[in-house]
Amino acid sequence: MMMIKRLALMGSTGSIGQQSLEVVRQHPDNFVVNVLAANNCSNILISQAKEFRPKVVAIANEAHYPQLKAALDGLGIELVAGDKALAETCSLPEIDMVVAAIVGFAGLRPVVEALNSGKHIALANKETLVVAGEWVMNKAKKINVDILPIDSEHSAIFQCLEGEKLNPVEKIILTGSGGPFRGMNAEKLKNISPTDALRHPNWSMGPKITVDSASLMNKGLEVIEAKYLFNLDPSQIEVIIHPQSIIHSLVQFADGSIKAQMGLPDMRLPIQYALSYPQRLPSSFPRFDFMRYPSLTFEKPDTLTFRSLNLAYQALRKGGNMACILNAANEIAVHAFLNHYLPFLHIPRIIEQCMEKIPFLSAPSLSDLYETDRLTREFATSLIQT
Repeated sequence: MMMIKRLALMGSTGSIGQQSLEVVRQHPDNFVVNVLAANNCSNILISQAKEFRPKVVAIANEAHYPQLKAALDGLGIELVAGDKALAETCSLPEIDMVVAAIVGFAGLRPVVEALNSGKHIALANKETLVVAGEWVMNKAKKINVDILPIDSEHSAIFQCLEGEKLNPVEKIILTGSGGPFRGMNAEKLKNISPTDALRHPNWSMGPKITVDSASLMNKGLEVIEAKYLFNLDPSQIEVIIHPQSIIHSLVQFADGSIKAQMGLPDMRLPIQYALSYPQRLPSSFPRFDFMRYPSLTFEKPDTLTFRSLNLAYQALRKGGNMACILNAANEIAVHAFLNHYLPFLHIPRIIEQCMEKIPFLSAPSLSDLYETDRLTREFATSLIQT
């Protein structure tokens, strides 16, 4: 029998957060939600709080606190507001596992707080390892806590490595759908709109991650995340485009044998695996049918048109705070694109300029990374405004 896991759900109103709660609904005897935390979307948060009755609800945007307080009055739920207070909920003694699903650099602080409190982490926020992978993984190893990946690709690698601890890995192969613009050249991408970029062919995700998928930056961030999660050299990480999104990733071992993890493109599967690990709980999710997918295809990523993937590899090879610079510049550029301030093809230009101009640190501390993020955001914003 699996013991009940007490969860803190960071980013409960986003795509991963809402799908995590679907998993909890299916398994009320296995999971209890003691913390719900979000940045905005207070109406969704109110509905979640009324259904799951957590001990604490946290809202990063303090402007939403009065609305939350009025809506949840009399339910016995503690309310906290602000980034610092939200992160501190991860240290509560009533928490066994933190589901890190806040998008972007903002998700780092709750993970740091969770690690400092010895909590296991189900990680959906890839930026945490992109920015501070060495610190995070060293800390987790030192205090002997699990960091279980929720990203479908990293969950696939994790599952393929189960039972293979003594067997050398030759390389891993991360698959990607290619996004909505697969096969397009730069000329066709000149006038792409945010609406176009948000039409992902296979996955239902939030706007920032969907744009990253369209630019192949999402795959670049996953390459960096994989390096730290699985202790690999950049040369051991390959990316291929797999439009059907059925094979979620593969591991090739020293003898040439390859293991692949397959399934429908449904984020609830890797979420449930991370929450229930090391057990596999039953589910009512749709099942894969080979007859509906008679052909699985693969192709090389177009890194000449979609330059963000190569920029991520460059940042990974450089090390230090370069991936932090890459991530911060990308967040600012994607935000500008979504708000019609920046053309789609200019996203990698902003990132490249930041990588060239922001001071490089070969061995940054955690505070150095926070400062690098701040400086990069300021510089990237200035480039867009001019």
